[in-house]
Amino acid sequence: MENMNLIDTFSEFKDLKNIDRATMMSVLEDAFRSVLIRQFGTDENFDVIINIDKGDFEIWRNRVVVEDDMLEDPAKEITLTEAKKIDEDYEVGEDVTDEVKFADFGRRAILNLRQNLASKIMELEKDHIFGKYKKRIGDIITGEVYQVWKKEMLVLDDEGNELILPKSEQIPSDYFRKGDSLRAVVIKVELRNNTPLIILSRTSPVFLERLFELEIPEIFDGLITIRKIVRIPGERAKVAVESYDERIDPVGACVGMKGSRIHGIVRELRNENIDVINFSNNLQLYIKRALSPAKISSIRILEQAKRAEVYLKPDQVSLAIGKGGLNIKLASQLTGYEIDVFREIEEDDEDVNLEEFADEIEGWVIDELKAIGCDTAKNVLALSREDLITRTDLEEETIDEVRRILRAEFEQ
Repeated sequence: MENMNLIDTFSEFKDLKNIDRATMMSVLEDAFRSVLIRQFGTDENFDVIINIDKGDFEIWRNRVVVEDDMLEDPAKEITLTEAKKIDEDYEVGEDVTDEVKFADFGRRAILNLRQNLASKIMELEKDHIFGKYKKRIGDIITGEVYQVWKKEMLVLDDEGNELILPKSEQIPSDYFRKGDSLRAVVIKVELRNNTPLIILSRTSPVFLERLFELEIPEIFDGLITIRKIVRIPGERAKVAVESYDERIDPVGACVGMKGSRIHGIVRELRNENIDVINFSNNLQLYIKRALSPAKISSIRILEQAKRAEVYLKPDQVSLAIGKGGLNIKLASQLTGYEIDVFREIEEDDEDVNLEEFADEIEGWVIDELKAIGCDTAKNVLALSREDLITRTDLEEETIDEVRRILRAEFEQ
């Protein structure tokens, strides 16, 4: 009965898809030979025959026949008397091959072998999963949500392997329930307590890059190259693309007719706004494109400081800065230059530079207003109270006081 249980045990292992036949054969044979060494002190004169397809095995022992009083090594030799019990025709010096019944080794030996096999198989499974996903870092995985916790989500791939999607790697507006299908990119694979830990991400720029490759054939084929991606997950992203074929419009190809190509990507990213722009080695042109949809009047590049001073007409400032400052922040990340926005004002003898109010308005408040492109009194008053509160870190009371002081200047 124990022998049958053992056969059933390793017969199940042959169905594992992650372990190739040669490796499985080697593991099984090593496990049997380790038991033989414990039982007989050696495994050199044993043949282990395993039939994975049938889930069966045989062990044959080879010994040399010696005279009854010449027996020195029972593991490798057999007396003539014992040999004749097997077959009357055996003579001294001949080789005797007889089958060893594993069940005769006892219950403990069989139990140890089963535990050894289970341990080896588990190690092989872990090694396979670790190696498989180590090669797939940067690839998109489609999985099924199995469990949702506060700080992370457990996802199963199509082979039942466990993957982790941390809360920090989820788009803020992501909402998944058990059984839902999701797509994410593999960003990290590590061993924790000798167990593979596969980390997924939906916020990585690599995820957006892979989605572009899936949805846009020209990128997949290498006709269009993605030069850089920056994003604030769930809010906005900027993608710089370039084509080496003048006949291909990279932006048009990525967006598609009426946005048909990029629509699927936007939907996958929970309506994240995606700006696709043409990459250029001309820094001024690149910065202008990065600040789209704002129209830039002029740019001053400060190479050593890695800064760019951008001048715009008053009605373009809000477009350049964007909601919550996202547009200018992403443009800076995309170009690698810190971008300062300045209003291009028409000559106005009545307007007053903010520095003139230094005796009434604190310097840090003036600096905060300059940071959003307001250099003069009329620049500030041109913005509504709500705009000033939203774009600056100033308190409402401070905004009200500043507006009062500036209005007073023109009422005099």
